[in-house]
Amino acid sequence: MDTIQLPGLKQGVSRLIIGSDYFSPNVYELVCTNLDTFTAIGGNTVDTGYIYSGGDSEKAIGMWMEDRKNRSEFNVWTKGAHPNQDGSRMYKAAIEEELKISLERLRTDYIDLYALHRDDERVPVGQILEWLNEHVEAGRILAFGASNWSSARLEEANRYAAEHGLRGFAFSSPNLSLAKAKEPYWADCVSVDDEILAWHERSKLPIFSWSAQARGFFTGRFTPEDHSDADLVRVFYNDANWERYYRAEKLGKEKGFSTIQIALAYVLNQSFPTAAIVGARNEAEMRSCQEAATIELTQEEIRWLDLRTK
Repeated sequence: MDTIQLPGLKQGVSRLIIGSDYFSPNVYELVCTNLDTFTAIGGNTVDTGYIYSGGDSEKAIGMWMEDRKNRSEFNVWTKGAHPNQDGSRMYKAAIEEELKISLERLRTDYIDLYALHRDDERVPVGQILEWLNEHVEAGRILAFGASNWSSARLEEANRYAAEHGLRGFAFSSPNLSLAKAKEPYWADCVSVDDEILAWHERSKLPIFSWSAQARGFFTGRFTPEDHSDADLVRVFYNDANWERYYRAEKLGKEKGFSTIQIALAYVLNQSFPTAAIVGARNEAEMRSCQEAATIELTQEEIRWLDLRTK
């Protein structure tokens, strides 16, 4: 599987990243099956977070890496600084505390990829970069990025890093999918719009997309008349997204792939580096994602799928 190279990492990031929001020691057999299948298709990066499954996601991943003895060959991407019931966690002590706990849960002494789970624009980006660079210098983080940050803040941060000789954000993680979100799926989440897309096309900063397959919108299980999934209706149901669905379906038939594989290929064939977090939970779904990662789409096809051309 192709990878994306980032400064500081021991190996590149696989273009497919496995999601782990359902991981837990209570379903450890399922965790092992899915992670083993994922690595068998060439995947080498897992997405988790301090808050995922109340910490159980990180614990299960740590158990698996210890059992498989593959820590040096596998990228762990975890996140911190998500707001809690008391408010923002975007301050130095909170990041240190959560990172320390994440390392313990993961049974490791370093995180390959670390991301700030949310932004707090009241905190100067310079301070945030100083904190993160301290962890890089201490060897606790190899590379870091931002989850659900605006492109304006990313640009400000990386300008500050360049001016002060610091490591900047190596990647961003918003929602990028063929179906465009009408509103955030979760509070304060960021989905790529035309402005954000244009910025990444200029800057070439990699995107590691969550909900890259639009929460199942392209599976074929739903129709414009089916309103059984309230969140899917709220976020993705509109005429433009159904037209994107029909175009993906048409292109898939022409190329011999399913609609959802074309939707995933859309994410992976942007003009800048991209990777997709996938929620595959069995071998068939994993193989489908693997095949989708081999599909080559032209920029003309990308624009057509995205309704930029007729």
